Amino acid sequence: MFIFTLTYKKPLSEVEKYLEEHCVYLDLNYKAGNFIVSGRREPRTGGVIICKAETKDEALDIMKADPFYINEIAEYDVIEFIPSKYADGFEQFI
Repeated sequence: MFIFTLTYKKPLSEVEKYLEEHCVYLDLNYKAGNFIVSGRREPRTGGVIICKAETKDEALDIMKADPFYINEIAEYDVIEFIPSKYADGFEQFI
């Protein structure tokens, strides 16, 4: 699994211009089974996505399709981790 942390590089007025495209990107990846959860950071300085991918290269390919990445709206940090404990019901996401 991977955690994508996004930090906006542009003002919120620029973020808003690409938000609809970003939401389409999120929806496509939820349907494909790539994303487990996503949301805005508070304060609104970026976002967080938990991504299910087999390899880091696959995760990076998924990340690079984000309109926020393509249009240089946000910087991305990618953290790979292997879940060893999880709450009941979460096993379907592992």
